[in-house]
Amino acid sequence: MATIEECRAALGRLSDSMQRTEGDVRAAVAMDRSVSCHVTDLDVTFAGRLTGGRIEVHDTLEGAPRERAQVRLAMKGDDLLALVDGELHFARAWGSGRVKLEAGLLDLLHLRKLL
Repeated sequence: MATIEECRAALGRLSDSMQRTEGDVRAAVAMDRSVSCHVTDLDVTFAGRLTGGRIEVHDTLEGAPRERAQVRLAMKGDDLLALVDGELHFARAWGSGRVKLEAGLLDLLHLRKLL
């Protein structure tokens, strides 16, 4: 089972890779939105902001998100690590329910470029 520190580091690696994107994908990650990632098996939420092509984690909170972020993810820690490391395909994980993504319709349209 992944640890909180491993999950936090994975979000950092994801942010770094987002910073290096180009074209349509770059436009998708250039959004300015509040974001939360609830790691269900650890019952911890990373809350922050997607801004400037990066994910900036501001808080690590016990339990489910306290505030409704504009972009919300939920998954197990091992799935987060596998996604970031390229071992798990996001669309398949989302389709099977292993990863939950919630956002407004316009945000989902932008984020689909990442998928």
